[in-house]
Amino acid sequence: MKRHLFVAVLVGLFVTVRANPVDELLERIDSGASKKFKTELVKAGHAGTDFFELSQQGKRVVVRGNTWVNVATGVNWYLKYYAGVHITWNNPKAKLPDVLPAVDRKERHETALKLRYDFNYCTFSYSMAFWDWTRWEQEIDWMALHGVNMPLAIVGEECVWRNMLLRLGYSEEEVGRFIAGPAFLAWWEMNNLEGWGGPLPLSWYARQEKLQKQILVRMKELGMHPVLPGYSGMVPHDAKEKLGLNVSDTKPWNGFLRPANLQPTDLRFNEIADLYYDELTRLFGTADYYSMDPFHESHDDGSIDYGASAIAILNAMKRANPESVWVVQGWTENPRPQMLDTIRSEDMLVLDLFSECRPMWGAPSVWRREKGYGNHPWLFCLLENFGANVGLHGRMDQLIDNFYSTQTNPLAYRIAGTGFTMEGSENNPVMFELMSELPWRTEKITKETWLREYVRARYGVDEPQVQEAWRILSESIYNCPAGNNQQGPHESIFCCRPSLNNFQASSWSKMKNYYAPSSTQKAAELMNSVAERFRGNNNFEYDLVDITRQAVADRARVEYQLAVAYYKAFMLKEFREHRDRFLQLLDMQDELLATRTEFRLGHWTEMAIACGTTDAERKLYEWNARVQITTWGNRYCADTGKLRDYAHKEWQGLLKDFYKVRWLTFFRLLEDEMEAGSKPDLEMLGTGKNSNKTADELMQMARPQEVSIDYYAIEEPWTLRQGGYSSEAEGDAVDIARKAVRLVCSL
Repeated sequence: MKRHLFVAVLVGLFVTVRANPVDELLERIDSGASKKFKTELVKAGHAGTDFFELSQQGKRVVVRGNTWVNVATGVNWYLKYYAGVHITWNNPKAKLPDVLPAVDRKERHETALKLRYDFNYCTFSYSMAFWDWTRWEQEIDWMALHGVNMPLAIVGEECVWRNMLLRLGYSEEEVGRFIAGPAFLAWWEMNNLEGWGGPLPLSWYARQEKLQKQILVRMKELGMHPVLPGYSGMVPHDAKEKLGLNVSDTKPWNGFLRPANLQPTDLRFNEIADLYYDELTRLFGTADYYSMDPFHESHDDGSIDYGASAIAILNAMKRANPESVWVVQGWTENPRPQMLDTIRSEDMLVLDLFSECRPMWGAPSVWRREKGYGNHPWLFCLLENFGANVGLHGRMDQLIDNFYSTQTNPLAYRIAGTGFTMEGSENNPVMFELMSELPWRTEKITKETWLREYVRARYGVDEPQVQEAWRILSESIYNCPAGNNQQGPHESIFCCRPSLNNFQASSWSKMKNYYAPSSTQKAAELMNSVAERFRGNNNFEYDLVDITRQAVADRARVEYQLAVAYYKAFMLKEFREHRDRFLQLLDMQDELLATRTEFRLGHWTEMAIACGTTDAERKLYEWNARVQITTWGNRYCADTGKLRDYAHKEWQGLLKDFYKVRWLTFFRLLEDEMEAGSKPDLEMLGTGKNSNKTADELMQMARPQEVSIDYYAIEEPWTLRQGGYSSEAEGDAVDIARKAVRLVCSL
């Protein structure tokens, strides 16, 4: 018996020692893949650098690195540039060749940028609100393959807060009124709103606690350093009355009631903070890094001692883990200079959130800080996407130029790494692929050289027409120039609330034309011209649909402008012609996007519904999902607060059932006005009910008026509906993309 027990212990130890997280990752990509590689963790390397190395041993490809994440990064490099296999969001699995292409000579890549961060708070709501473990497992694999070793990990933060508030004397009902619903947790966590989308069922807390523990285990197995959410003073708005706390008043955020702020210098701040960290540590352990953004998107307040506040926040964090580092977003006013001046450099790490467009670290931009972040280490980050909006977009030249300028600019001397800080993921894989490679390419590259390799790696073959399509895109829609500060993709005209002067769909996108619609049309034509040869190539079919989608949207913007011009010119026949073309393109877009799960509304709503354990929960979660991508808030927040359509999506189902309804209403009113205008106006002749109006009043009536539509009244009923959308793809992507591009070219 003892002998059997001894053998079992030895076997257990052997399994533990032999456990290799990268081999397990390879098996998730393709069963049996790990047998084709030899992956090794080694300590050799230059001081202060990370590295991975590729070589060959018989029929096996050898990948070595000084961390498991670096080994995974080496595996990804090999798959792309030797095997022609590109693993990304639309393609998390692949069939590898029976015999892998050999590495004919050793290849080694090093970087001194050892911290590689991932996620924005918004990503957890715009993209991940309803993810389960299966989807999270794929994302963690994606992170490892792309070099991420420092991911933000805020799933389940609401569990910590619930426990803390109950200990402070709040009831379950009061907690429910404070914590937001699943699709809006990010903005609750950022101190922007309370309760919207809730209350959360108790089953949600159990689900998220379990999920976060799974996430943290896997991240740590790969050697990542998860960034947990810290405490910087947020309390419910009624904490003054409920707890007797001395809190500062907060102004509404786009119409939402905001939580109150307990000043870090308050006598009870330590008590509340310690309670928070006690619950956080009990549930999820301690962390090397904690994320806190006090005074987020708020104007300077002369009554606040920012330096003293920073010290109190830091000390609370250090009581949880004396070796931990505070991670703060470099965004608008934050971090305040007083905070930087007060905190030791080794205790704070700054995320330069929008480095490819509005760097704050010292490179030229509208947000440039004269002294950068002083002596504090910081990360060069790619934001790329706002609101998880759908659309091709990138700043290739600007990203490359800004990144390599850190090698010569004296203000960049404390750069410590890079980061992905997108508001929404699962889009524009080309930009995230480029960003992931920059730390490992010490010599400056050009987008032209890099893109040729990327296209060959993404599709597994080198096709001249496809290379030309991407060259055109890289010179146009993927090369948003310096000085253009728009937030994310060029927004689709389909997603706009219709008016006579439509341009952008959301309120703050700062859109500005920088490419000709003929460029995306030409790229779509080239992709479609060779699509038959790529039938069944998942990466190609995804890009084919996405690029054709962009061409359809860009042509629709032209048709909209023509329809409005003919309306203003009072040319009814021509107005109808271009209105019909616009609506035809909208219907075509819906049919095209139906061919890919990623572009279907059901992909989003099914995940939400699946989170529920009862009909009531499923209804609540689906409502969260529908509201976030449309009105965002109630009538006041949507209209006066201007949040509506911030997270708009060019998705199948949403196009035909939501956006099209708005456009039909708008066009019908324009047509009615034109038809009425061609008939005698009895009121203006003084024979109607307004015959007693003054000449000035009649003159005002005669002036052109923007059509008045209560859009919220049209939109809200859709958010209250249930079901009707599937994630299952319909139709053949190649055939329907060809049909779509023919339509675009015919107009």
